[in-house]
Amino acid sequence: MRGRKAALNTAFSLLEELVSVICGFILPRLILSAFGSKYNGLTASITQFLSCAVLLRSGIGGATRAALYKPLAKGDYESFNRIVKATDIFMKKIGLILGAIIIGFAVIYPFLVKNEFGWFFTFTLFLIIGASTFAESFFGVTYLIVLQADQRLWVSSLMKIICYIANTLIGVILILNGAGIHLVKLGSATVYVLYPIAMGIYVRRYYNIDMNCEPDYSAIKQRWDAFWQQVGAFVMNNTDVMVLTTFTNLLEVSVYAVYNMVIHGLKRLVISMSTGLEAAFGNMIAKNEQKVLNDNVVAIELVMFNLCTILYTCTALLILGFVGIYTKNVTDVNYIRPAFAYTILLAQFFNGVRLPYQMVVQAAGHYKQTKNGAIFEPIMNITLSILFVFKYGLVGVAVGTLAATIFRTVQYSEYMRRNLVIRSWYITPMHVLVSALESALTILAFRAIGFAAPSGYGEWVIQGIASMVIATIVVAAGSMLFYRKETKLIMQKIRNIVHKKK
Repeated sequence: MRGRKAALNTAFSLLEELVSVICGFILPRLILSAFGSKYNGLTASITQFLSCAVLLRSGIGGATRAALYKPLAKGDYESFNRIVKATDIFMKKIGLILGAIIIGFAVIYPFLVKNEFGWFFTFTLFLIIGASTFAESFFGVTYLIVLQADQRLWVSSLMKIICYIANTLIGVILILNGAGIHLVKLGSATVYVLYPIAMGIYVRRYYNIDMNCEPDYSAIKQRWDAFWQQVGAFVMNNTDVMVLTTFTNLLEVSVYAVYNMVIHGLKRLVISMSTGLEAAFGNMIAKNEQKVLNDNVVAIELVMFNLCTILYTCTALLILGFVGIYTKNVTDVNYIRPAFAYTILLAQFFNGVRLPYQMVVQAAGHYKQTKNGAIFEPIMNITLSILFVFKYGLVGVAVGTLAATIFRTVQYSEYMRRNLVIRSWYITPMHVLVSALESALTILAFRAIGFAAPSGYGEWVIQGIASMVIATIVVAAGSMLFYRKETKLIMQKIRNIVHKKK
């Protein structure tokens, strides 16, 4: 059952990411063409700054999921309702505070870009973009957490797919008819406000949630320890844009936003492949199934390393060609930045391969034990990014991200192997070395074909298919050579899932 749920969630999550990536390429390109790089940089910067406000709700998701695994596994719906009630009360309070903070940010933020945009113009745009952030926190977070804990995240993915398509259609129609940026973003906000409301209605009816019960605040007492984990994740995700906004200009932010559009899409794709794993791990831990947990970690770890090796190697080969085509005829800033592209891709590789370790730790509810690493990672990132940004610009912030990400990956891996899945220390370094070898062989084979820089999307797609085929063959051969036992375990699990479906 856990395997089937994970497979269903993964399938819908992958579809969600596919739709998200396609839609995510369309609107920014239209904004670049219709309004210019400064507008694209402005909207990207506002979105990142809004993430600051989301910090308020950080921690409650992880703490609630960890608390819900046991009652869901045992069918204890009295405890389930009490935890949901406590979470909902907490999130309603946070939502109101969040609304006030968004207004405060809307007042202050325009002064950061006063040389490029008027105060009222930026103030109103900030409020419009912030509307969906407020709605999600006030109406939807509690119910999203419930779906995550019960491995039914496919419901949320389906709703998001509808939102992405509707948002893109509305945005395209408005831009092609000459609408201003405010009206375009108002259309987006309207769509995304409806998403958490619809999700809340579904969850309340499906689970028959009873809010006429005493809230169990003790069940989510770890929310402040989980809070620091999320603070660290937030800073890591947003340091680059904030440092660039503060110390460079919106043109550099726009360059970062174009690359980040690709990288963020890849990151979400990798995360979607692991959708439901934390809930599955939590269920195993709640039932004290240690051997099952160990076997699943081994399998998922190899899958994630293989997936990240293929995706990020292919992206390294293709990203400059894509950016060149995507920004064709946009001449107000140079978008071809190879050193930045390769450095940030390497950082995201480590961010992806650490997901199994991170999810086991979170499923066990070990937020307090790993809090120090969560705090040190962003401090390292901020310090190095500020030190290097003045001399190296975009590359400087990417180096800060890479160093901090490697540190946190090592910390998660070491904590998991010492406390939750006991095993030898060299396993993770071995995976990294094999991935480096596979990546190098893929690049050499691709270069040997002699592809020229693509002049259009057709040529780029052909190169993408070629790189994917080469990388898949190399990685599959590497798995059979270095991880024969683990590969057989994965194939057996896949057969079990397919057999159960039949």
